[in-house]
Amino acid sequence: MTELVLRPLADAFMQVGVYVAVMVALFGWLRWRYGDRVTDGLTRRRRVGPLVGALLGVTPGCGGAIILMPLYARGKVSFGTVVGALVATMGDSSWVVLAWNPLFALQLHALLFVAGLATGYAVDALGIDPARSATRRRPVPVAAPVNLAADVGPDLTVSRRLFGALLPRVPASTAFWGLTTPAFAVSVPVVFQIVDPAALTVIGGIDPYLALGVLGTLVAALIFAAGRGRLADDTLETAHASTRAATLRHSAHEASFVTVWVAVAYLGWQVLSTTTGFDGSQLVVTGLVGVLVGALVGLVPGCALQIVFTGLYVSGGLPLPTLVANAISQDGDALIPLAALRRHCAVMATAITTVPAVVVGGALLVFW
Repeated sequence: MTELVLRPLADAFMQVGVYVAVMVALFGWLRWRYGDRVTDGLTRRRRVGPLVGALLGVTPGCGGAIILMPLYARGKVSFGTVVGALVATMGDSSWVVLAWNPLFALQLHALLFVAGLATGYAVDALGIDPARSATRRRPVPVAAPVNLAADVGPDLTVSRRLFGALLPRVPASTAFWGLTTPAFAVSVPVVFQIVDPAALTVIGGIDPYLALGVLGTLVAALIFAAGRGRLADDTLETAHASTRAATLRHSAHEASFVTVWVAVAYLGWQVLSTTTGFDGSQLVVTGLVGVLVGALVGLVPGCALQIVFTGLYVSGGLPLPTLVANAISQDGDALIPLAALRRHCAVMATAITTVPAVVVGGALLVFW
């Protein structure tokens, strides 16, 4: 029971969730603090649009790419800027590889940046812009943002929504960060093999790694459920958090979102491999077929499936070319606000991203 169920749940939080939480909060603060400077400069210098788009897209999470969608709807940036961001972004699945192997994540994101940069400038050079004529005819109103903060903010508490009067009223984000702090302190020496995990059980006979990990995943699941299992965890509003508190609330929700889907991938893989002996070598996701599968999976909007797919790679179930094809093809949650603003542009953008996905994935088959 422990190795089959509890250990994967603990690993999801201790090996991924706590690091995702720290990194999401850091990038969220940077986006809150400096985001307007980036977008203001972008609208003044359209020729560097694909470059800035790729830079925004390659940042972990979906918020960087989402910032560009209303700007494109208003005609402030080029279609190549949007496509460059969508190619470069790995969405919330980027947190999975960052937590798993930072050096590999850096190399992968460098590849995504180059692919996004090249694709963005190619799109602009070819004059591709499906919204150009429509923009000249009439302005397109920007859709009202979804108030995600209201769903996971101070008024929505874990105790009120799920435990009623059994527990005091504790804001969901407070509970999450209160648990993440000791979990991070335990996780770092264990994950980086500074301390033997068995040595920690000497304290009271309890394994703090396992206990904090399972509890952390459960709390993440509660926050995820309280947020209605929202796939589009990034919205136009949360990409422009107005306060530090709002940034922390959104960071808790985003980290919980990632943790839950990583737990699904870890637990599913553990159950599958234990009960059937399937270790991933039997998957027909190798070669060109694997590249095509990865690119097609990337067409699915949102981050949930992409996180599961990336989790399979981390677990050893997918080859690198398949992961790269998926990482380039996927658009994360950024495609959702674009679809709300200009649906036909979203369809064309996501179709275009499959081209570099197949090209780069196929190149890895030959040269890697």
